[in-house]
Amino acid sequence: MKRFWVILLTLGLMAAFSTTAMAVDVKVSGEYYAAGMYLDKTTLKSGTATDGPSTAFFYQRLRVQTDFIVSPGLKLVTRFDAMERAWGATRNPIGTGTTLALDSAGTVAENENIAIDWAYIEYKSPIGVFSAGYMNDGSTGTIFGNSYSPKARIKYSNNFGPVKLGLAYTKEGELSNTAIYTGNTADADKDKYGIEGVYNWKGGKAGLNVNYYNQRDNRPKAIPYKRAYFLFTPYAIAKIGPVALQAEFNYAVGDQEYEFPSTTADKDIESFTGWVDATADFGMFYAGGSIAYVSGDNDPNDDKVKNVINGGRDWNPCLIMWNYERTKWAGGLAGYNGANQDTAMANGWLFQLRGGVRPIEKLDVMLSATYAVADKKPFVGTTEYIDDKYGYEVDLTATYKITNNLSYMLGAGYLKADDYYKGLNDANQIDDDFLVINKLTLTF
Repeated sequence: MKRFWVILLTLGLMAAFSTTAMAVDVKVSGEYYAAGMYLDKTTLKSGTATDGPSTAFFYQRLRVQTDFIVSPGLKLVTRFDAMERAWGATRNPIGTGTTLALDSAGTVAENENIAIDWAYIEYKSPIGVFSAGYMNDGSTGTIFGNSYSPKARIKYSNNFGPVKLGLAYTKEGELSNTAIYTGNTADADKDKYGIEGVYNWKGGKAGLNVNYYNQRDNRPKAIPYKRAYFLFTPYAIAKIGPVALQAEFNYAVGDQEYEFPSTTADKDIESFTGWVDATADFGMFYAGGSIAYVSGDNDPNDDKVKNVINGGRDWNPCLIMWNYERTKWAGGLAGYNGANQDTAMANGWLFQLRGGVRPIEKLDVMLSATYAVADKKPFVGTTEYIDDKYGYEVDLTATYKITNNLSYMLGAGYLKADDYYKGLNDANQIDDDFLVINKLTLTF
């Protein structure tokens, strides 16, 4: 019997090594940027010991995507970010935490070295496209409301004439007991189930995305609760003559149920966001505007949760207000009593006008003016903020295309901060802020 298995194994090895190797095509693409930022104030306070100094620094990131094409219709897609750090700055200590960066499958420390964000299989079958693994999540419809981050997903999509149908399961968080994580609470995961239909026509598309969120990751906490809600996202993108139009509406509805030993009453989830954007392009000149809304929740003690969704990290309407890149590298701009200007638009109305000129083919100069006001004045305890106005911002940017793959951007923004940032006391002093940024971007 032993001789039989030895002969069988030998024949198997001979067959394996004599088989013709399958060729694998490799496609590499990516982006590298290096930027410099000057921020005049790192808070919006004035006349206090915590005003914060100005700051100026350089930062960079390398992003590389590699597609391993095994055969027509079958490929392995990977992507990593590397050397994402401020030049010469103190590094984030390695091994001090496992909290992931907001836009990565790795920690901040890993991204300062190298963090692999994507690794998934894509198979184009006769009945549709299947994908499984870590891939992009958080991008639906227009750029408004999007907050890109890599997540573990299983996806399916197929085209039926002008209609595209997509299905997706996303594992947003896992707290089951594993060899690495010793949890003591069952059923404490975060899952998302989605379906999207998109109708395409010449010059535009319209779609509806519906996600169901089953979030139970707060069950192990001191005040345990579970959250389940639907997010409905209708959107449209179209071009009518020289005018490009975009619109998106988001409506979240569901329940937040508290569990023992908490005595907090259950709450209803009801959150809204919306965005309308138009740009008219006349060749050398263009002009446009945007209106955006994100519902606010000014009373944490009532039976409603109205701040589940926001304007998203990917949508950066200004250089200072609600700009993720500025917040990521320089931090939030604090006011008083919790008032802050940071990552994504929340609790507010935004109104923007913009115009631009292309004096030569490779140069684009744009000026924008933005006004923002809070939807609700927040409460701290039983005391309400004195004002709801965030303020005005004027931004000027110039982008020069050096080559087809290399561009340089220079920008400046000025924020006229208003009394929202005074918090609860009109006597609190605030100050305006301004920013200068320049950025060199290479794509390949």
